[in-house]
Amino acid sequence: MRERRISIFLLTAMALALCCVFHTAGAETWYVENEWNYLDIPMDISGGIPEDADGHLAQIERSGVLRVAMDLECPPMSFRDPNAEGDGQYAGADVQLARLIAEKLGAQLVIVPMQPTQKLPAVMEEQVDLTISAVSYTPGRALSYTLSKAYYDPEEAPDIGILVREDAGIASLNDLENLDIAAASNSLQETFAAARIKNYHEFRRATSARAVFEMVAAGSVDAGIVSVRIAETYIRNNPDCGMRLVDGLRFSPESQYLGYRVAAKKGETQLIAFVNAVIDEAVQKGLVEEWVKEAAGQAERSGQ
Repeated sequence: MRERRISIFLLTAMALALCCVFHTAGAETWYVENEWNYLDIPMDISGGIPEDADGHLAQIERSGVLRVAMDLECPPMSFRDPNAEGDGQYAGADVQLARLIAEKLGAQLVIVPMQPTQKLPAVMEEQVDLTISAVSYTPGRALSYTLSKAYYDPEEAPDIGILVREDAGIASLNDLENLDIAAASNSLQETFAAARIKNYHEFRRATSARAVFEMVAAGSVDAGIVSVRIAETYIRNNPDCGMRLVDGLRFSPESQYLGYRVAAKKGETQLIAFVNAVIDEAVQKGLVEEWVKEAAGQAERSGQ
């Protein structure tokens, strides 16, 4: 009986370890996800792609192509510039990060435009190698995908706010009781709504942040749970939209929820460890903040 108990304990321990450790067959280096199930470990990329590369990292080395899914309706992170052509039409901080990752990989970057609801499934189905498109951490995403460390967190405002029509008499979360609210499906804002907003009448999951804006503007919902930064950009570029963010209702998520991350298929820890090294370099050099600032101006000039 004692031997059986020991065996059960060992099997349980092994199963738990496999939940947070991924080792690609043939690779020599192990990368371990942290307690929040995302990877914050960088790879040494001083010599380029390592000799023990496997999985998608090895595929990229062989093909010379990095495929990245993006939602191109998310300025200033990723959008189309109507004044440019070809690959130059793809603009934003996420695009710049993708270009730097491709450069470090020695690969050609192929941006694959997708709807917000398509970009993560495309990673899971291996239509693309990564998605870099203002992806925030949620526990569900961390269980389904290998997420990188955060590469950008807007410091000018907390990330979550309440969007309403200008004439709405909403001043607190309690005022949302018995009202219809919306948030982008499988987003940080949806996670926040589930945890913090009670007794609403109906919760609607929208396909994108832009869809949430349209629902609020049309009056099909009373309030939208949104990214403050994205909403402020939208309102600034559409001053006649008839919407506002509720003053005083801006919330900072817990640390693991902060920032945007790169997502790969679950188990692709080698590829994300490479990405983490590029993120470290970009952040340390101040490139990300520079990209965001430039992209915000570009988005405003192009009417995004």
